[in-house]
Amino acid sequence: MSDHREFEAEREKIDFLLEQGYVISGVTENLSGAFVEFQYKGNESDKSEKERLHILHPDTRKYFSTILVQQQKKQSVK
Repeated sequence: MSDHREFEAEREKIDFLLEQGYVISGVTENLSGAFVEFQYKGNESDKSEKERLHILHPDTRKYFSTILVQQQKKQSVK
């Protein structure tokens, strides 16, 4: 898979989860990439759905970092 295609594939996974109502709830970075944890924040119900993505591409790491900063700004405004 080409370098750019790898970035696009990871970005699409992130975008899909965000469109489904998930928010980034945690990030763990190590030498093998970043593990981004998402928590479902759509309908406030009893169940707490979580997803986890393993991000390898550096551009995707920048991408989710930007999203995380935007999320934090929204929370601080509330």
